Amino acid sequence: MRQAACAPDIEKNMDFQELIRIRRSIRAYQPTEVPEDVLHRVLDAGRVAPTACNIQPFQILVVTDPEVRAKLKDAYRSDWFWQAPVIVAGCVEPAKAWKRKDGFNAAEVDIAIVMDHIILAATEEGLGTCWVCAFDEPKAKEILGVPDGVRIVAMTPMGYPAAEPVPFVRQPLRELVRKNHW
Repeated sequence: MRQAACAPDIEKNMDFQELIRIRRSIRAYQPTEVPEDVLHRVLDAGRVAPTACNIQPFQILVVTDPEVRAKLKDAYRSDWFWQAPVIVAGCVEPAKAWKRKDGFNAAEVDIAIVMDHIILAATEEGLGTCWVCAFDEPKAKEILGVPDGVRIVAMTPMGYPAAEPVPFVRQPLRELVRKNHW
């Protein structure tokens, strides 16, 4: 197994259980450009993500232009976000998504799965990400030219981490899982 660039503690092609446990929200990025082949592999992981009835009502918007990234500070003010060399916006068209008989629309679930695939693939490549959904969506849509009828559900900065990630604590499994009945 080869080591991922700029991330000496992350092995390429690591075990999935290890991968999901080392993923962290990164809030400091090196200015180092993400190589196109690495970005391609990460985005392709999103492409193959499952969607309800395989409808695939999503688009992945990749922002690498420094001027456009800088404008995104009007939609999300944290410097670490827009200073990352890549920002990925997960977009979905709710009108095209699968809908359950009771009206539930799977659009947001679909793009959440796509973004999770992207984030995990980025981790495997030695890249950092941070799931962000507390942004001004109308402002982000305006900056990115996203048409009416398309939602930006989540965005993530992406790049090589510039600092050690902050450890996190998760609840024990016994507090989160119920069997057979509530």
